Amino acid sequence: MLDPLDPAAIEALARRALEEDRAFDDVTTLATVDASLIGTATFLAKEAGVAAGLDVAAACFRIVDGRCQFSPRVRDGDRFTRGQRLATVEGPVRALLQAERVALNFLQRMCGTATLTRAFVDAVAGTGVRILDTRKTTPGLRDFEKYAVRCGGGTNHRRDLASMAMVKDNHREAIRREGRTLADAAAAIRALRPGIAVEIEIDRLEQLDEALAAQPEWILLDNMTLEDMAEAVRRVAGRARLEASGGVRLDTVRAIAETGVDAISVGALTHSARAQDISLELEF
Repeated sequence: MLDPLDPAAIEALARRALEEDRAFDDVTTLATVDASLIGTATFLAKEAGVAAGLDVAAACFRIVDGRCQFSPRVRDGDRFTRGQRLATVEGPVRALLQAERVALNFLQRMCGTATLTRAFVDAVAGTGVRILDTRKTTPGLRDFEKYAVRCGGGTNHRRDLASMAMVKDNHREAIRREGRTLADAAAAIRALRPGIAVEIEIDRLEQLDEALAAQPEWILLDNMTLEDMAEAVRRVAGRARLEASGGVRLDTVRAIAETGVDAISVGALTHSARAQDISLELEF
């Protein structure tokens, strides 16, 4: 069962996007299409993929005209094939045309993220490794992009800077210059926010023992070789969960998973997913 998006957030974002597009002042549609004309439009998949964002697309039409009736043919998280009808929407043709581009923008991009995520998840099937997203999201769209990752079978990493502590390379440098250790840093984090999970990033095996001494819940292995990741798994021996990160591709993710890490984070899920090829076909 997918953890759904907040309906209020959907409403606010869809309305803001429609206002950005000046959908309520669509000069072409208002001048050429009679207000009484009723029609049906179909979202048609031009390629196979994974559905995400149907509720967001539906909200676009509802906001423009409450008489629009949106009928999904698939559910978020479902796979679909080329030529499949994903949803239909019936209502005043003016509203269908005014909301078309914004609804497609949301649906194409969210399906693109879900589809790419599913490809990574399928690539590591059977290993028990989780595919994680990152905070490399479009500003203002994080919750929507992370929802699309869930639709594709991925797992959300920390949502923001306050939900989990992560000591990254620049933190490590600042801590070192202050004469403190990673254990000192982890203790300070837990004093400030008791119960919070701590993750420490390392990029060399020489840093592993100091990271383990801080007793973090997670250690991030950044841009390490397969051999070094496998060695880190052996040395950690379950004392912390291990996340692999850095330049992960579809053709390399299986080999990374087979080193024994617990999770692999892939920034490309949200910062480089290609928009899915979906069209909206008007019918009468």
